Amino acid sequence: MKPAVLRDDLLLLVTSAIWGLAFVAQRVGMEHVGPFTFNGVRFALGSLSLLPLILLRRGRRRVRSLGGPRGGSGTAARAAATDFDHGVVPSGAKGPPASRVLLYGALAGAVLFGGASLQQMGIVYTTAGKAGFITGLYVVLVPLSGLLWGQRAGAGRWIGAVVAVVGLFLLSVTRSFTIGRGDLLVLAGALFWTSHVQLLGWLSPRVDPLELSAVQFAACSLLSLFVAGLAEPFAPAAILRGALPILYGGVGSVGVAYTLQVVAQKSAHPAHAAILLSLESVFAVFGGWLMLGETLSARGLVGCGLMLAGMLVSQTSSLRNPALRRVARER
Repeated sequence: MKPAVLRDDLLLLVTSAIWGLAFVAQRVGMEHVGPFTFNGVRFALGSLSLLPLILLRRGRRRVRSLGGPRGGSGTAARAAATDFDHGVVPSGAKGPPASRVLLYGALAGAVLFGGASLQQMGIVYTTAGKAGFITGLYVVLVPLSGLLWGQRAGAGRWIGAVVAVVGLFLLSVTRSFTIGRGDLLVLAGALFWTSHVQLLGWLSPRVDPLELSAVQFAACSLLSLFVAGLAEPFAPAAILRGALPILYGGVGSVGVAYTLQVVAQKSAHPAHAAILLSLESVFAVFGGWLMLGETLSARGLVGCGLMLAGMLVSQTSSLRNPALRRVARER
């Protein structure tokens, strides 16, 4: 394997691990604060953590617009190259007005708020591993939801969907045909994640993707803090006690993981990226077992295996779907 390919694959694997272990952080955080407080602080940190990367990219574009070296200088300049520099907006061109970024970010942030809130409320009643796998269903749902917009769903996507649904049944539906409250909330959240990916697939080419992400995180944070102010007690001491999982969920899974993904997917093989990023659910199960002592029954493990297989089949069959190819997942 070429060194560059190995580097990209390792970065994507680390990204997947960070996202998977974030489910553990979310569960631990619920021991200290409510779900809306957790998300409010977490996404505020996530938005702030993207500002250095945005400033680096703006600096690079300014140098290029003045006739400076195309590649910039140093690791920071190379890391700052993303979709904006790959044809979304021509280098040196004036970007869209700030009002458009704010409007699009507010729309995406509202949908993100729905998905994040349902996921965070659901994770109180289910395990980190199950939440990871159920959330990962959006990988299957995104290409199928494209049918509403006239997109075709090939045989691979349908096969992946059927396999994943069978896995979900084994993982979450009991022998008495009931489903737990937490699993149901996370499943509802997966529908919002599906809408969120489709929305970003439409919005991202029209504005700077990183600026859009920072604004949507800020919007989600404001909505979460507003609901927290109405429904949850304000306890600064509790926030401090939960500082570590909140920092991990905000800075780690958003700022660090997002940056690693941006760097790796500049040149990563699409099939490698699809497979490695799908391992997020596996890391969620492993982290829940290692750090929280969570276990799954044999039936649940078979369900997880089938869901992973379905996700991989659907993901690798959807590499030409712009919504799946362009949009970074933010959790």
